[in-house]
Amino acid sequence: MTAFAALLAACAPKAAAPIAAPTGKDLASACAGRDGWSDPAPPAKIFGNTYYVGTCGITALLIANPDGLVLIDGATAEAAPGILANIRALGFDPANVRYLLASHEHLDHVGGLKALQDATGAAVLARPEAVATLTSGEPEAIDPQRGAIPPFAGVKVARVVKDGEALPIRDLRLTPHATPGHTPGSTSWTWRSCEAGDCRTVAYIDSLSAVSADAYRFSDHPDYVAMMRATFARVPALPCDLLITPHPGASNFFARLAGEAPLVDADGCKTYAAAAAKRLDERLAKEAAAR
Repeated sequence: MTAFAALLAACAPKAAAPIAAPTGKDLASACAGRDGWSDPAPPAKIFGNTYYVGTCGITALLIANPDGLVLIDGATAEAAPGILANIRALGFDPANVRYLLASHEHLDHVGGLKALQDATGAAVLARPEAVATLTSGEPEAIDPQRGAIPPFAGVKVARVVKDGEALPIRDLRLTPHATPGHTPGSTSWTWRSCEAGDCRTVAYIDSLSAVSADAYRFSDHPDYVAMMRATFARVPALPCDLLITPHPGASNFFARLAGEAPLVDADGCKTYAAAAAKRLDERLAKEAAAR
């Protein structure tokens, strides 16, 4: 290599190398007894290219790739500085975040996206059903939680992505899956992650819970219930080796990451969906009994 070529190589932008992250046990210990939406948590490596950078109560995931970083979910506005600090603590530069994605359009998961978009300059990508709420910050009229959950600062959506359309990031196979129900625009994400020759599909499956404002009755909205049941049927069929959920407790995630239960479970998505379907049935039965 000539001296000039060596100089060019030295000056070329390089992806930051990750540093040793706190372990899953560190994360579980730091969050013991704490699950607030904005409660600060240390970052932790999950598997391969995937890292936890969220709070004790809300998941935010960083995916490292030579083509740039991807951040899924932004927790609350109050949590955004901590998420940026966690990215830096892992040895990455937030300026290299290329895409911002979301699970569902509620304050506790996307309230921090505006601050994160401003800090990183990343493009927000979303399914069409989520765009109006992400842009306005106001839950849609058909959202069961409308009126019970506060609005958030809206973001600029750079691109609409389709159900099943893999993003153009090499080797990652990062794919959105429509899983509406918790909100109309609920989106789950799957991607490929490899470590020491072991490759797995990480499945970030959105919240499936039938939660609503006090006056809302799911039994008065049969079309919405049918949409939720279709999602419950779809989730077990998604590629799913390593399940992660927007609320860590919904999938016992911290305990699994700490080694107290299997982190990889081929039945994880099936079990998660079955539990959600049972809770919806219980909610409908409760509504019927209250008539």
